[in-house]
Amino acid sequence: MGGRTIHWPIGLPHFRLGETPWNLLRSQTMMRLPLFSGFVVAAVASSVWADVPASVVTPDVVETSRGTFEFNDGIPTDATSQALYDQHDFTFAYRAYLDTMRGVSIRSLRRGMEDMGVKQNEVLVFSELMDAKSLFLTPNADTVYMMGWIDLSDGPVVLESPPKLLGIVQDAWFRWVTDMGIPGPDRGLGGKFLIVPPGYDGELPEGGYFIVHAKTTGIVWFGRKFLENHNDPKPVVDVIKSHTKIYPYETGGYGTSIAEYLTGDADLRQVTEPPATVFHEGTGKVMNTLPPSDYSYFEVLNQIVQDEPATSLDIELMGPLASLGIKKGQPFEPDVRMKGIMTDAVAVANAASRNLLLNPRDPDWFYYPDSSWYNMLFESGYQFETPIPEITPEGAKPFPATGYRQMDARTAFFYGITGITPAMAMRLTGVGSQYLIAAKDGDKNYFDGSKTYKVTLPKDIPQANFWSLTVYDNQTRSMLDTPQNYPRAGSQSYPTPAAEANADGSTTVWFSPTQPDGVGRGNWIQTDPDKGWFTALRMYSPLEPFFDKSWRIGEIEPVE
Repeated sequence: MGGRTIHWPIGLPHFRLGETPWNLLRSQTMMRLPLFSGFVVAAVASSVWADVPASVVTPDVVETSRGTFEFNDGIPTDATSQALYDQHDFTFAYRAYLDTMRGVSIRSLRRGMEDMGVKQNEVLVFSELMDAKSLFLTPNADTVYMMGWIDLSDGPVVLESPPKLLGIVQDAWFRWVTDMGIPGPDRGLGGKFLIVPPGYDGELPEGGYFIVHAKTTGIVWFGRKFLENHNDPKPVVDVIKSHTKIYPYETGGYGTSIAEYLTGDADLRQVTEPPATVFHEGTGKVMNTLPPSDYSYFEVLNQIVQDEPATSLDIELMGPLASLGIKKGQPFEPDVRMKGIMTDAVAVANAASRNLLLNPRDPDWFYYPDSSWYNMLFESGYQFETPIPEITPEGAKPFPATGYRQMDARTAFFYGITGITPAMAMRLTGVGSQYLIAAKDGDKNYFDGSKTYKVTLPKDIPQANFWSLTVYDNQTRSMLDTPQNYPRAGSQSYPTPAAEANADGSTTVWFSPTQPDGVGRGNWIQTDPDKGWFTALRMYSPLEPFFDKSWRIGEIEPVE
């Protein structure tokens, strides 16, 4: 072995640094020099530790921002040991919140529907659009929402979607399963989606379905449909109710040919009409779908873990949960100490997540130079890993994988938004919708609900369908609840009048507690003088000037 020779007292053997002398000393030296054994040990310790870098040892007193920790030759005192375990468990609880917030959000959405009486395979539809009474993460007041939840524990389930839908299927951990409608495989024509649970090894049909495989048994789905002529939801609701069906899949029926039966490859049964779908009304109802930000967060999290397969989430992400006592098939019974730590951790993690959403620090999130308008997905993609592909005359050109998760983007997104899909992170023109968020004015100050602001959208707003601005409550991240009820302005004439353009073709939208003199109702969004707010611009079927940024919305400016 390499190293330099250490010279011990006379009579002791030599060895080279890297060799361990203790057995040698014990067997040879100490037996011969019992009177000097204390001197020998001291000499050995002094010689060895003199060459140990300070960077690899722990001082007796460790001063940190988390407190002072005391050690005795590397051994923690009882008080230090307890404090470090508290810090360790706090870290697990904090990380558990950030890593699983998405799953608790999806479960909270399902619970919100259940509280309104929506059972599995039933549909909640907002026939006159969603209003500010619902606690729902950043919804719009422009399209007809429909949603429901599915349990795949007993096998595959069929979801028949209506035409011209913008729909998403999410699993229990808020992961994308498939798109339905315009960005989906049915391309807006509608169709039968067969959702298959994890571990299913039964028969699947030859054709007739869009077959997708989920990693969890719990499923939440939702969709939006545009208003026909931008002014009346009733025809849209009629289409939803006549085309949407949800029912268990039966092998050997539709999708299975008699030829497959004759070759012994499938069962055969009569094709039966599925049961009628039950619809529930959502408009005007009080619906809470927000994830909790207190200790009950972990109770909801435990419910997901118990309901889903043990392997439904990455083992590295499940590790902190297990350290907190959240384990599949085991009771979750934290003691008083652990409850206190988890309560503290969820408060800090919630505050940190709120900070990331409303005060982003990554300059790449901002869509224009020196702007307050931002969207994290352009830089992170829907997987929060790689920027969304460029679209060129030669086709889509993906960026190379970064090899890391953009944690701030993931946290901010799921803290403020419901639903994730590749359709939210693409530069295709004339398809889907795109978003920009602003939580500050042009001077980088947060919005004050008691003040008046305005924003100008230059002429030729780049959308093939329509555009809108919606105002949200800082606290709930839901639509701001004011007497206006639908806190939006846009090109549609429902549920509020359409915004009117200025003489030069631009459009100005005002934000204030009372309607400004000379401003039409369609150009004004009411704010609450006692609350802060943020807003989102939506472009439905955006056009190239939005993506190449040749068109740019103005900054929101305070008005004296």
